[in-house]
Amino acid sequence: MRALGARPAGDLQQQRVYGPRQRPARAPRLAVMARQLGDKPVLMINSCTGKMGRAVAEAATRAGLRVLPYTLCGAGEAARAAGGRIEVAGQELELVEPSRRDAVIEGLKQQHPDLVMVDYTVPDAIMEMAALYQKHKTPFVMGTTGGDRGKLLKDTEAAGVYAVIAPQMGKQVVAFQAVMEMMGQTFPGAFSGYGLRVVESHQSTKKDTSGTAKAIVSSFNALGVDYDPSSIEMVREREAQLRDMRVPEGALAGHAFHTYRLTSPDGSVEFEFQHNVVGR
Repeated sequence: MRALGARPAGDLQQQRVYGPRQRPARAPRLAVMARQLGDKPVLMINSCTGKMGRAVAEAATRAGLRVLPYTLCGAGEAARAAGGRIEVAGQELELVEPSRRDAVIEGLKQQHPDLVMVDYTVPDAIMEMAALYQKHKTPFVMGTTGGDRGKLLKDTEAAGVYAVIAPQMGKQVVAFQAVMEMMGQTFPGAFSGYGLRVVESHQSTKKDTSGTAKAIVSSFNALGVDYDPSSIEMVREREAQLRDMRVPEGALAGHAFHTYRLTSPDGSVEFEFQHNVVGR
């Protein structure tokens, strides 16, 4: 986890907390941003028309956080919804189409100076959404994967906006990422010559390759493994998920199963890492 103004041990690839125009040094973590925003920031979760956005809104409500009754969405989604509204966690949310985004965000910022955006939209929209948050100087959590991650990080830093940009939000998997990164830093080249196979399975609606898998691959690269993230195998077919990945049938609509298998040059040694998550 990286804060601009902080670089703690075990710094994670593409999982960063950015603060306005500071240079990296050792110190704070996510708690720093929370303190500066207040103990319970007001959230606007985009887009609650999707399953992940809805799940996050429900979780935030259960945690006692305030979720505003608005959610950004595409023009088509707003048109299809009855009355331009949906119900999430017992609250009606107004769907805000692109033509109204700027006015709605500015109005909400005036009412709620500690407004934080939480983004679970779609990979194709990630750069557009980030630019919107940067433009309005609203801190944001980017849970959506995809896009040009290098440009996303650079533009967020230049905008001077606090942000958590992460391919993974599960703390145990984040800890695993940190351990793998530390291994790469401590034992560079330890697995030189080894072959790697990475297979990830998610619900069929996930269009892009897992950002978590890509982050883990970068750690294997540091360990000396010659492997390109474009070689990651995506499993989205129902039968392959059930048969090969052993995904429970009830979890086909929401899961994240990852396997990383390292094999020595002569095939006599194998290492396998797995993290399987049922649900969202």
